Amino acid sequence: MDEVIQVTQWLSSITPRKKAKLFFFTTHADAPSPMVGSNDVDTHEETQLPLATTVALHNFKNIDEFLKKKVNTFSCYNVIENEITKTDYEYLRFYSACKYLDVVPPFLDLEKISAIQNKFEMTDEERDYRLLLDSADLVLEKVCDSLKPAGVSQMWTALRKDRNLIRGVKTIDIIGFFVDPNPTGIKECLFFFIVRFLQKADKINRVNTNRLERLIAQCDESSSCEEGKTIDFIIDSLRFYPTGLYPFGSCLIMCVIEGRDGAMQEIEKTMEISRHLGMITHTEKNPTKETIELVKKELMKPKYQFYSSFTCWFMSHGDSNSMVLADGETIEREWFLTSFPDISTFQLKPKVFFMVSCRGANKFSLKGDESEGQSATCDYYDIGSALIRNRMLDITDSVRDISYVQPMMDTLVAYSTILDHLSGRANTHGSIYVDRACVLMSENISRGRSLTEILEHLSQDLHEILQETMDEDRIVYKQACHYDSFFRKTLKLPYTRHPKEDVHSAPQ
Repeated sequence: MDEVIQVTQWLSSITPRKKAKLFFFTTHADAPSPMVGSNDVDTHEETQLPLATTVALHNFKNIDEFLKKKVNTFSCYNVIENEITKTDYEYLRFYSACKYLDVVPPFLDLEKISAIQNKFEMTDEERDYRLLLDSADLVLEKVCDSLKPAGVSQMWTALRKDRNLIRGVKTIDIIGFFVDPNPTGIKECLFFFIVRFLQKADKINRVNTNRLERLIAQCDESSSCEEGKTIDFIIDSLRFYPTGLYPFGSCLIMCVIEGRDGAMQEIEKTMEISRHLGMITHTEKNPTKETIELVKKELMKPKYQFYSSFTCWFMSHGDSNSMVLADGETIEREWFLTSFPDISTFQLKPKVFFMVSCRGANKFSLKGDESEGQSATCDYYDIGSALIRNRMLDITDSVRDISYVQPMMDTLVAYSTILDHLSGRANTHGSIYVDRACVLMSENISRGRSLTEILEHLSQDLHEILQETMDEDRIVYKQACHYDSFFRKTLKLPYTRHPKEDVHSAPQ
């Protein structure tokens, strides 16, 4: 069959709502910087004009033309072996969006997709199409699904009132002030236009969503929300880090085995819980400085742009400032923690570090206590009053910026013990902190708890356990863990274990 006819038939089989979503997922706002041609990002017209004309004319002709152009580009594209291009990235995004929406063209060349994945050096686990979807776009899709056409129309009215923001933007004028979003697919086009417009204007990104939240907050709840949804529910969904789909993220486990009883148990437990949470896991036993540098270089590869979070477990001996490596060399803990968050592939994504080592020799001992211990070797607030509100600073958009981000932002560091103190380890099971952390994360996976809630529970649980030194003094003591958080959103653990199978229910 002629390819033009195939493309026409394929487009005619897609509902208007899915066309809008396919366009949205395909015109992803954040192109990866390490890729060849990444500076040639989609122009303003390519990403917004088709949406604007579709809303204004109630006609999907321009979106159809855009999708035809993409298909034709991919059909003629020759995969180059030695360099990753912008087209490679777009091809994978297009394929994953089609797969997610259950509209994969029968004529799409899957061998080219496999060849592109080879260029990204993807493992079998990483070839799951869900890795290629942008988790932030999926959250925005769910927000759109929770709003009625009237709600999106109210958002548009509120946006139009911000004259400084929309001044001189031609696509805004194409849509006009008053919009009828009721025809099928028009609500989605208007909502996605608003989102992409705010992204291009540097008003929102995958972490900073306050400007979008303010638009939603101006909607009338009785007319704007789908059944069972509320304005608060919709806004709350934007206050979590977008990590909802498999894989939950990339997990790196680094463990010094030499001279640490139970170290293999630590590896097994952390591997089990990371896989249970749906992470793709890599393990480094007995790491050295060279190992750490190689791992950092690995994490800068373009494929890690597709991951939505990063978790690292580092388990070794240590003191107040440093950690002991497998070859006896030491590294400064602060150097380790500040070098990883600056990796560009995980910018604006949650990064969690579990630092499991002693930070000194002190212990909180229970003098005179005869109890036997576990043997161990060593921003949002509600302003309800107008008076209070009037006393607050009026922070205008002109003094807000989301473009420049401190490297440590979106990072959480969890320590197995407090400064200058021991971190207890059982002879056979390894770190007691690791054991309790894995148990609590496993128990809470079906409850939708946030990571910080679990860490607070862990702090309580660990501090109840009586530990005992193995020297002749047999001192009974308690261990206190804590964490430092630079998070700007809440990181919620998955409700259920993520299957690795290629299974999904297609959106409407």
